[in-house]
Amino acid sequence: MKNAATIAIGLATLTSLFAAEPGAAQTLRPDQQAFRALYKEMVETDTSITTGSCTVLAGKVAARFKAAGFADAQITPFSVPDHPKEGGLVVVYPGSAKSVKPMLLLGHIDVVVAKREDWVRDPYTLIEENGYFYGRGTADMKALDAIWVDSLIRFKQQGYQPKRTIKLALTCGEETSWAFNGASWLAANKPELIAAEFALNEGGGGRSDGHGKLVISTLHVGEKTAINYRVEATNPGGHSSAPVKENAIYQLSDAMVRLRAYDFPVMMTDTTKAYFRTAGAARGDAMGRAMIALAANPADTAALATVDTDKSYHSMLRTTCVATLLDGGHANNALPQRAGANINCRIFPGVSPDAVRDQIAAVIADPALSVKQTDSRGPVAKPVPLDPKIVEPARTLLAKYYPGVPLSPMMSTGATDGIFFEAIGIPVYGPPGTYGDPDGNGTHGLNERAIVKAVYSGRDYLFDLIKAYAG
Repeated sequence: MKNAATIAIGLATLTSLFAAEPGAAQTLRPDQQAFRALYKEMVETDTSITTGSCTVLAGKVAARFKAAGFADAQITPFSVPDHPKEGGLVVVYPGSAKSVKPMLLLGHIDVVVAKREDWVRDPYTLIEENGYFYGRGTADMKALDAIWVDSLIRFKQQGYQPKRTIKLALTCGEETSWAFNGASWLAANKPELIAAEFALNEGGGGRSDGHGKLVISTLHVGEKTAINYRVEATNPGGHSSAPVKENAIYQLSDAMVRLRAYDFPVMMTDTTKAYFRTAGAARGDAMGRAMIALAANPADTAALATVDTDKSYHSMLRTTCVATLLDGGHANNALPQRAGANINCRIFPGVSPDAVRDQIAAVIADPALSVKQTDSRGPVAKPVPLDPKIVEPARTLLAKYYPGVPLSPMMSTGATDGIFFEAIGIPVYGPPGTYGDPDGNGTHGLNERAIVKAVYSGRDYLFDLIKAYAG
């Protein structure tokens, strides 16, 4: 770990950096300039499923490792013939103690598709404005990917010798349920290559007050399961000049209105209760008091009404299902013979996909409509233990980098590739370090952004955290 003087110097440098005008690259330390160049290359390499290539980016990263002095035997690119653009990379940084199991750094390098015509800025150009980095993947999750790569290269440059072997897996396919998934492939085909005592992944971080102040830091422990269902209405159809009330599009629309109005029951785990207690106490406002009350009594309807006004808290409390795609009809002058909707559900741990399908059917309350599960992204997420060996080093370093900010375990409302490694016995955690705003920073949406100071301070924090776990 760094000593107190080194940390003080680093934080002083960061303070001067963030007080300067955005984009003032001359204020960056040489190591930060190198990191920014790596981050820029990763963001500006399109890795979306439609127009991009993860394989290209994996090749660029592999070249950086080779240039840093990593041996070919330590760098393993991988892909499959059917998906040549969806390749990934595994890098191994050897430790000195064979009796200590390795640790794994996991990151997906693919991104959600971004259309230039919808964005204010070019989504595949890293743009720094008003304290934010803009671009597809800046937040999800190329900042963390760049931190993982940058950390290993700096270890090599410094001659650092960890006791624990450090592995890095950069994979493709996390953002799609139907494409090749590198994490799933590694778990099934190369388990010895990524074998580890534990893994660090996305999902953790923290939450600001929306004005730059970090309010709560989070350690991702456990996640929901992502499942898609199709709701479909069928009809004999006919000529549009003689309409009837039994219209497939109308039936589907009525079903979607009923689904929109429905909230699944509140559920809480020890992790989510701890999160609401800790995050609520850190807020000190009406929302914070409601969070504390709900953690103490999940049946408190008044507290729930307040907490549910926050979309991320609402999702953390239950299974959620939402319509994400629509299709219907076959001609402008014909009654629709078919209309369907994709329903994307994030299922609370311990709830079966079949139970959710049955509940959707009950809410729709129309036996003429079918409800079918269309995919299974992977195994159902397993519970992850709150291991003190993971929690305490994160908490100790947090007090140095973010004094006074509490650390809380948090269940992710999204789904990550961690489920594939958890299924083969590798618990996966999302560490604190970087953080975002309450509005989600445009993740999966328009004008995605990452907080500049959170990226740089998170980089330094995570560099030391990896050392704490590896040393």
